[in-house]
Amino acid sequence: MKWIFLRKDFIGTINIDFMENQKKFMKLSDVEAYRIAFHLSNYIWDVVRSWDSFARNSIGSQFANAADSISANIAEGWGRYGKRDKVKHYRISLGETTECLDWNQKSKVRTLLKDEEYDHIFTELKKLPKAIHS
Repeated sequence: MKWIFLRKDFIGTINIDFMENQKKFMKLSDVEAYRIAFHLSNYIWDVVRSWDSFARNSIGSQFANAADSISANIAEGWGRYGKRDKVKHYRISLGETTECLDWNQKSKVRTLLKDEEYDHIFTELKKLPKAIHS
């Protein structure tokens, strides 16, 4: 479908089919890895907020920062134009995933996490490498 438009110094057409096809591009919120990481970071934030001040200020802040960095690096990589930049940020998010696995384990050993909290975080973290690579 084409529309004809008139301007004082120009007569032309706009391809409406092209404009309709632009709606099919993926958004960041469509990326599975980003969705998992975003929801996980908010879950970890809520869990850490309930800890006492020493645990929250030592392990908790680093755990929350690492979890936040996963989705932040996926988002930053998504927004980059060059492939090397994208891959760099996706690799950083994989490193942050590994760091979160470590903080999750330490939190369990130090009895800061309930078993169901640990299991939920562990399960979600294990989904991320495959989701980031796809």
